[in-house]
Amino acid sequence: MTLRLTRRESLILLTAASLGSAAHAQSYPSKPITMVVPYPPGGGTDAVARLIAEKIGKKLGQNVVVDNRAGASGLIGVDKVAKSVPDGYTILVALSTQFVINPYLFKKLPYDPNKDIALVSQIVASPIALLVHPSVPATDVPSMMKYITAKKGKLAYGSYGIGSASHLSGAHLSQITGGDMNHVAYKGEAPMIQDLIGGQMPMGFGSAVQAKSMIDAGKLKAIAVTGEKRLPLLPNVPTFVEQGVKDDVFRTVGFIAMAVPGATPKPIIQRLAAEVKAACELPEVRERIAGFGFEAAPLGPDEFTAKAKADAQVWARLVKQTGATLD
Repeated sequence: MTLRLTRRESLILLTAASLGSAAHAQSYPSKPITMVVPYPPGGGTDAVARLIAEKIGKKLGQNVVVDNRAGASGLIGVDKVAKSVPDGYTILVALSTQFVINPYLFKKLPYDPNKDIALVSQIVASPIALLVHPSVPATDVPSMMKYITAKKGKLAYGSYGIGSASHLSGAHLSQITGGDMNHVAYKGEAPMIQDLIGGQMPMGFGSAVQAKSMIDAGKLKAIAVTGEKRLPLLPNVPTFVEQGVKDDVFRTVGFIAMAVPGATPKPIIQRLAAEVKAACELPEVRERIAGFGFEAAPLGPDEFTAKAKADAQVWARLVKQTGATLD
């Protein structure tokens, strides 16, 4: 037997559901919140997550407990959030890789990124730098590109993982120069930086915070940074755009962002986004984020969703061009 509702009954049910959602959001939060970070403790994303957890916890009047769920290229942590109760008490803080690269890198994900995850807020922008060993005879992007072209098929570049922004940026540089460079994927950024310092690897894309001390010591050279503006941590290093390379790939930067299970009520999403924005506007938070090598750049749900969709188109094209896959 099929139950048919009149238009009036349907409206009553919808109104009741809406009121229930609003009431829930109004009393939110009434217990501690778990913030899942899909990486080990100690990295840049973990540092940002703990800083934001502390600040929004104070404003929300509840503890925000960071839960590191590393493994499977971040999928374990994301999957936990995707399949959690959508009540605002389990939230995700992760790198852009999880949101705009992995959906194209993996043939099959354990969750539906379009339905099971709702974007809350970008927290920081995380540009990366083209780093080279001091023996590389280049000081800027034009001379670097000439060097790669002249050494066609003879050079390699390192990255901190297959399908990462580091990998895809290097692959794009190889493509636009016709350099036919070999890609060497490391298990994380630290070993890649060590090989760059030692000269075993001539170049690679990495974070400013990992490389700054080595740049200052003259053990690495930073040729350029991605994004539209220079990094406060590397103020003397110009962007690719400043040096004449103005395509979408090097304008696009990674990010660290907050998300929740897909069916989380919109009022709760808006509340979390507002608290992230307020935290990122605090001078001490902006200063600490800059010290991590990032830039505080909060974006609300709608603006952030639009940005993520645009970024995804860039990375999807690169994943297809490189043939990178992870399963």
